[in-house]
Amino acid sequence: MNDTVHLACQEEIVEIELTRILPMRLLDDSIRKTSKYQCIEASIRELGLIEPLVVFPQENSDGSFMLLDGHVRLMILKLLGIATAKCLISDDDEGFTYNHKVNRLSAIQEHFMILRAIKNGVTEDKIARALNVDVHSIRQKRDLLDGICPEAVQLLKEKRATALALREFRKVKPMRQIEISELMCAANNFSVGYAKCLVAATPAESLIDAERSKDIRGLTPEDISRMEHELESLGREFKLIEESHGKNTLNLVLVVGYLRKLLDNPRVVRHLAGHHPEILAEFQKLLEVRSFGEVAQGKTAD
Repeated sequence: MNDTVHLACQEEIVEIELTRILPMRLLDDSIRKTSKYQCIEASIRELGLIEPLVVFPQENSDGSFMLLDGHVRLMILKLLGIATAKCLISDDDEGFTYNHKVNRLSAIQEHFMILRAIKNGVTEDKIARALNVDVHSIRQKRDLLDGICPEAVQLLKEKRATALALREFRKVKPMRQIEISELMCAANNFSVGYAKCLVAATPAESLIDAERSKDIRGLTPEDISRMEHELESLGREFKLIEESHGKNTLNLVLVVGYLRKLLDNPRVVRHLAGHHPEILAEFQKLLEVRSFGEVAQGKTAD
C-alpha cells in the first residue's frame, strides 16, 4: 500500500501577471457593494494579497493560466492597478475543493487572535482597517472576556457562543459562569437569548448586581422565580444524564452486538420468524438504526 500523500499544488508560490490569468466566470459589479468584497478589498489595501490565487496552466497557450480560486481577489487586484499576483499552480483543473470548507472563528478565538496581533505590535487602527470595521469594534473584541473566569472560557472556547451571549456572563459570579457554560454545552444552545434566560434564572446570591440583572423587560418577579426553579431542576437533570450517558452508551453497544450475533444464527431467525415475527422485526430495526440517538428517541429505519 502506498501511503504517499500527493500535493494538489506545486510547493513554490510564483508571481504571475494578471493579464495571463483567465477567470472561469465573470463577476457582476454589484458584488462590490457586499461586505465580503469590502472586507477583502480593505485587507489587500492594508496588507497586500495574503492568500495566493490558485491557477492551472492552459495547454497550447502563450503561458496563460485558468483561475480556479480567487475571483474576487483577482477583480480587486485589477481595480487597484496591481500588475502581478502571488499564485499557487495546481496540478489539476478541479476547482471545487478550494476554499469551500471553511471553519468560522468563534468569538473567543477571534478575541485571542486580536490579542496576539496587538502583542506582536499591530495597532488596533491597522487591524480595523484590514478588516474594514470600526476601531471600536476591535476594542470590544479585545475586551470580550473581561470579567469572565478562565474555566468558563475553556468550556466555550471552541463553541459558537456569540459575543452578546458572552457579555451576559459578566452579570454573574464565576461559579455561576461555569454552571451556565455547562448548561449551554449540554443543551448545545449558545444564543444570547438562552444566556439571558440562564442569567434571569440565577439566584440573587450568584449575581454581581442583583437588582440590575433581574430587571428584564416583560418578566415579572414571579416569572423569574418560576424560571429559577425550572432551570435549577433542568440543570440537575442534565447532570444526571451526563453521569449516566457513558454507561448507557456502553450498554447499548453490548446489546446491539449481542443482537447482531443472535440474528447471525439461522436457527434463531427461523424460530423468531415462525413464532415471534413482531420481535424479529423490532430486533432487525434496532440493527438498522444509524445512531444510538435514534434508539434513545425510539426512531428506527423504515
